[in-house]
Amino acid sequence: MLQYLSTGRKYSLQELAEKLEVTKRMVRTYKEDIEKAGIFIDTICGPYGGYILRNPAFLPSPVFTSFDCELLEKLNVSNTKELTDLIVKMKYFVSLSNEELHTNTSVYKIVSRAIKEKRKVKILYFTEGKGELERIIHPYHILYYGNGFGCAAFCELKKDLRHFAFSRIKNIVLLDSFY
Repeated sequence: MLQYLSTGRKYSLQELAEKLEVTKRMVRTYKEDIEKAGIFIDTICGPYGGYILRNPAFLPSPVFTSFDCELLEKLNVSNTKELTDLIVKMKYFVSLSNEELHTNTSVYKIVSRAIKEKRKVKILYFTEGKGELERIIHPYHILYYGNGFGCAAFCELKKDLRHFAFSRIKNIVLLDSFY
């Protein structure tokens, strides 16, 4: 739904229901869930009304899988140089994203649990110029910025609020102490 709305076009409830292959009621539920996540969708009332996303939402780009690559290779299309180049690019990014996704998924799960349970987390965090530093943080929000996920947290070392990119977290441990 967000991908459709991020084009800046207004969609009626009926259009979204048809595109998403769900009921109008489910579209309303999706809208509520998206707004709970902090992305607000404007509702225009009246016979020509609908939903519109006025402020752009930063969405992660779709991730291709190795299955997508195999499917493209099996297509009975004349193998043009462009198609071959596309498949090579996709395979490269699939191998990168699978490696990063595995690490970031475990970090995501631990940070998410820490937020729910209000527990401290010890991380080994890589910073340019300083290398890897051990920090104890109090995570309170997961966010998407730059090219990936991260969290906003209070850092005990800096005694201030900081943003920590998941891709820079080299090791993470959920502590038994609470904040």
